[in-house]
Amino acid sequence: MRATVFHGPNDIRIEEVPRPSAGAGEAVIRITLTTICGTDLHILRGEYAVKPGLVIGHEPVGVIEELGEGVTGYAIGDRVLVGAITPCGQCRACLSAQWSQCGHGEGVEAIGGWRFGNTINGAQAEYLLVPNAQANLAKIPDELSDEQVVLLADIASTGFSGAESGNIRIGDTVVVLAQGPIGLCATAGAKLMGASFIIAVDGDPVRMKMSKQMGADVVLDPKQCDVVAEVRKLTGGGADVAIESLGLQETFENALRSLRAGGTLSSLGVYSGKLQVPYDAFAAGIGDYKIVTTLCPGGKERMRRLMSMVQSKRFDPTPLLTHSFKLDQIVEAYDLFGSRRDGVLKVAIRP
Repeated sequence: MRATVFHGPNDIRIEEVPRPSAGAGEAVIRITLTTICGTDLHILRGEYAVKPGLVIGHEPVGVIEELGEGVTGYAIGDRVLVGAITPCGQCRACLSAQWSQCGHGEGVEAIGGWRFGNTINGAQAEYLLVPNAQANLAKIPDELSDEQVVLLADIASTGFSGAESGNIRIGDTVVVLAQGPIGLCATAGAKLMGASFIIAVDGDPVRMKMSKQMGADVVLDPKQCDVVAEVRKLTGGGADVAIESLGLQETFENALRSLRAGGTLSSLGVYSGKLQVPYDAFAAGIGDYKIVTTLCPGGKERMRRLMSMVQSKRFDPTPLLTHSFKLDQIVEAYDLFGSRRDGVLKVAIRP
């Protein structure tokens, strides 16, 4: 099969690699649609280390091609969505409802349950081996297209989880810093959770416009205003919840400074550099702030719930898919996505 293989920083190639086969408890799916994530950019740039020779990518939609022994309730040809996080369903973390922190027996080196394109071969390929298939194959309703569900595998699950972990209540004021794909989904999630006033922060005109479509009431351009001062002014002293979705010291700090006393900072960013908590912004530890981090929840029940939100027309992720490429064009797609040219938000990759 053809696959996107990581060889080193700034070196990915489409190559012929062995097609996987399903062992007990596993499945092989033929990928019909996948995409590129910001985390894949961290890998490409050498900011997050994976082994050379690994097939990357972690957002798969496909058709079941092969089922291993012990996988029941599925048939060859079923259309399925698989989350970026693949919990086993049986370990301490899974049985404690901490699906994203399933360790798969791989030790502390693995971050939670994220395996595709991290510790095992991933989804930017023609075929994908799905571990613990019983816990991770989510059947796609016939009325939903691949394009309607592919972003649920990671960015929608992650963005929504930022709102969920922030424990947004009906009537809360929320600020979402950065309106990339995950931030846009966090904005949508904040609206779904019942926030009465949502402030989005971004300076990209395309993303500013899209944030309004996803539910923001006000969009602030950090190049044109003092974000913290403006948030405090608009909320009467600070937001109840701040969601940080970029992974920079500046946005993390602004999120913390934008909170009212007793507020919650829900952090979704992947921090590839050193992160510090400023003493004054932390109120010397007596501000009753909560800082929570979240790795996107996975597993078939999470995917089912997200698909039900699309089915009921409460959330439409398709406007975020702005460009389409064949698998053979994926290097070009990475270049476009990484440089944020041509109004790109997410790219569809079609093997």
